[in-house]
Amino acid sequence: MGKGMRAGKKKKVGGGAGSMQQQMKQLQAMQRDMEAAQASIAGQETTATAGGGAVEVTVNGNKEITKLVIDRDVVDPDDVEMLQDLIMAAVNEGMRQIDAIAENEMGKVTGGLNIPGLGL
Repeated sequence: MGKGMRAGKKKKVGGGAGSMQQQMKQLQAMQRDMEAAQASIAGQETTATAGGGAVEVTVNGNKEITKLVIDRDVVDPDDVEMLQDLIMAAVNEGMRQIDAIAENEMGKVTGGLNIPGLGL
C-alpha cells in the first residue's frame, strides 16, 4: 500500500468538476475551429472536367455548381446521351473533389477522429 492509503480505499483518479470544465472548454474550442473550417470550405471552389475538357464544372464548398462550360463541339443533337454522361462525370468529379477538401479541412480540426454527423 502507498503511503497514506488505508486498506479497502481506492485512490481517486482524475474526474471532478475541474476536469469536466476543461473538457467543455476543449469542446467549445473545437466547435469554433469547426465553424471556421466550414466557412473556409464554403469559400473554396474546385473545377473538374470530362471528355478531355469538353465539359467543365466549377463547384463551391457548399456543393453548388457555380459555373458550367460545354464545348460546342460536343453538342450533337443525335447524341444527347453522350453530353449527359459528360456533364454527370464532371459534376460527380467536382463533388468528389469538394468532399476531399472538406475531409482534409475538418481532419485538421478533429485530429482525424471520425465524429458522426460531420458528413466526412
